[in-house]
Amino acid sequence: MSAQKLEGNNAFADYYRCPHDVARLAALPDLSRESGYFKFGDALGFGRVAGGPPARYATNSLIDVSTRTQIANGRAVLPFDITEVATNLRRERYRRNGYDLLQRTTSGGVAQRLYYLLRPFLGIPLRKHLQKVRLRNWEKIPFPKWPVDRTVDALMENAMSAALKARDEASIPFIWFWPDGATAAAMMTHDVEGSSGLDFCDELMNIDDAHGIKSAFQLIPEGHEDAWQRAAMRLRQRGFEVNLHDLNHDGQLFADKQEFLERAERINQYAREFQCEGFRSGAMYREQDWFGAFEFSYDMSVPNVAHLEPQRGGCCTLMPYFVGDILELPLTTVQDYTLFHILNDYSITLWKRQIELISGHHGLVSIITHPDYMIGAREQSLYVDLLR
Repeated sequence: MSAQKLEGNNAFADYYRCPHDVARLAALPDLSRESGYFKFGDALGFGRVAGGPPARYATNSLIDVSTRTQIANGRAVLPFDITEVATNLRRERYRRNGYDLLQRTTSGGVAQRLYYLLRPFLGIPLRKHLQKVRLRNWEKIPFPKWPVDRTVDALMENAMSAALKARDEASIPFIWFWPDGATAAAMMTHDVEGSSGLDFCDELMNIDDAHGIKSAFQLIPEGHEDAWQRAAMRLRQRGFEVNLHDLNHDGQLFADKQEFLERAERINQYAREFQCEGFRSGAMYREQDWFGAFEFSYDMSVPNVAHLEPQRGGCCTLMPYFVGDILELPLTTVQDYTLFHILNDYSITLWKRQIELISGHHGLVSIITHPDYMIGAREQSLYVDLLR
């Protein structure tokens, strides 16, 4: 994917890449002191609004501020700052709902460190049990919306409607989301977690090649460096992409800011050594406001909706977006491990549903599968069905 970051701080212009005189959406003065949830037509927002206090939780009765939009000098004046609201959503600054006492306790740093310390000695059945206990009642989380959330995208569409009305025009020129007029985009990625997954990479390349797909493999750089280097060489020789997967996959990359900065330096060194342009953190842990320490061109660590991830939240968009100078390519579908071992679903029904919803809205279909969990014949058969 090729993208150039637009100058200025205008989320609307970044999203549509339309002329700047069109993208000049203003905000009403006297925005609320506190950020919260509100409605903008059929879209949801989180941030400061004009004309009334926003709600503390997404489940509260929400005010609809769409009627407060004004027109001044041929441009729309919204009752909120669209860049602020879009950033709040994309960077997961909204309040996290759905956490019970067990989830809050098991999300803490001590519990997280203990789990990853013991993880190498835990078999998949025990890991599945612990994860199911922690993730119980996930389906009751009201926001973001499962199985895909397009809150930011709906917000942008309604803002475009306001801009059209302000200009009294039926259309506004903008650069289409994908090259060559494609209606949507898709990317296949593989996160390699252990030696068994590393050994299966060659066979997984054969499967992908048989379906005309050149995927991206994310490798853990620290520990057994010689084996990872050899694997990276084989992947690249066959035309596949190599990115970094965390530092050592211990679940602690974002646990402490100072420690993160030290680790980021080592990650950047590995990126230069491996000549990698992309990154994904272990278990999708993330703190987007810290991404500026990375030297990557793009990141793939933010889920669209993260009900079933160790870190809840979600970026609420089906489209790539910039975090500083790094292009974020969000994960928009369920992971294979989650599908098989948490949901106990050995079918591609959920994947197909997500793909239809995403492509129907011209989004990015982003998929993760792990060679470590694709070794069995049953899993391989389902993966082939997905590729077809």
